[in-house]
Amino acid sequence: ATASDGLAAHRPLNAASASSPTGAAADQIRGREWHLDALRAAKAWKYSKGRGVTIAVLDTGVDKNHPDLTGQVIDGPDLTGGVRRPGTRYWGLHGTSMASIISGHGHGPGLSQGMMGVAPQSRVLSVRVTLENDDPLRQDGEQQAAGAERDAVAQGIRYAVDHGANIINMSLGGGRQFYDGTASQESAIKYALGKGVILIASAGNDGSGANRKNFPAAYPGVIAVGALDRELRLWKDSNRRSHAAVCAPGVDIVSADARSGYVVGTGTSASSAMVAGVAALVRSRYPKLSPAEVRQALIQGSPARPGQPTGSPTCRGTVDALRTLIAAHRLNKTSSGPLETPPPSPSAGPAAKSSGEGPGLLLPLVLGGGGLLVVLGLVLGWRQRRRPEDDGPDTDAVPEYGLPSAPPIRRTVPSVPSGAPSPASPASPLLAAPPVEPGPPEIAPVSVPLWQSTEVRPQPPVPD
Repeated sequence: ATASDGLAAHRPLNAASASSPTGAAADQIRGREWHLDALRAAKAWKYSKGRGVTIAVLDTGVDKNHPDLTGQVIDGPDLTGGVRRPGTRYWGLHGTSMASIISGHGHGPGLSQGMMGVAPQSRVLSVRVTLENDDPLRQDGEQQAAGAERDAVAQGIRYAVDHGANIINMSLGGGRQFYDGTASQESAIKYALGKGVILIASAGNDGSGANRKNFPAAYPGVIAVGALDRELRLWKDSNRRSHAAVCAPGVDIVSADARSGYVVGTGTSASSAMVAGVAALVRSRYPKLSPAEVRQALIQGSPARPGQPTGSPTCRGTVDALRTLIAAHRLNKTSSGPLETPPPSPSAGPAAKSSGEGPGLLLPLVLGGGGLLVVLGLVLGWRQRRRPEDDGPDTDAVPEYGLPSAPPIRRTVPSVPSGAPSPASPASPLLAAPPVEPGPPEIAPVSVPLWQSTEVRPQPPVPD
């Protein structure tokens, strides 16, 4: 694909290996997760960390061996024709990035190194539905690999629904300049919504250009997510369309990389993944809320902040994970009213700390459907901006509703008797899924990732 296609090229961060014995690069990555502060994720983790929720990541595949994702990833099918294999150059880059933003749990002592995801106790179901943006098999923005021309996204949605996914994240977009979606995709969307599954997708990365109506984000019922810059203003290339329900950080976002450790990227792909993580916090705590109610909670949890206008009537501010949980509590029919916020629990574990101190999850941000994500080439030397309110008492003009504190993040691998199923691969439909039946004969435009990324290099120590 060329630059005119609006696609984002991925470049690995080869100097920041996730397997570094010193952990220096991983520690630096944790400090770069500015989006966790913007989302107020650490405050939300007091009440929910996504336990029991499975998020299907319809993408380029997810590297389940990345140290920040071990034990979190369920292998699903490859619906692109199977030309690429896990561990090879053009497999799992963008998908691993998105998964880490959602479900990364960090690694090392106390899980203090690497990426911390927005919902670190959730699980990821990987369904490969598209090629990497820079894969040579992609021609003129469309996949031409053998067997990849059918509507893989529609098949992937149905597969995810039928195999236990509670949420589906699609950091994807149409691979053509003008793309109206397909009947099979729309049918699959309706099927998922009818089963109570939450669908989230990137709004698009050509807001300063064609500003097209991007699919799957534009389908009714899908929560479309725009991107904000580091000042929490609408990113210049985020699509400005009325269907964009909420926004989240999307500029200079660090994540895990399947090839070389970590990457930094820009685009609405990452924003979509973050909102999927926040939705997982809600679904874990309030499993009976409908997709429409979760959408409403996300919108109510995105207040405009003084001095931080986004410039978009459909995106007033960044999604706030804590306020979203408060809104969900109000919408939940079994909630009993306002309660005092529980005091910090000594056993809350490192996940309840601020993103600068607690364990983090390192995951790559690579694709962004249809060129929705654009990676920044220069990522060194940036300064993290902390929001003052994250270090002090909450000043929101809404009462906080008491929610029992969430348990700490503890990754344990129990011993398994010989011949017994592995705890990471239980004998469940998600892990032992039957082959996917061939899809409908319809030939559809192929979706592509919306993301550009560049490598992260470890910084030398600064003299006192």
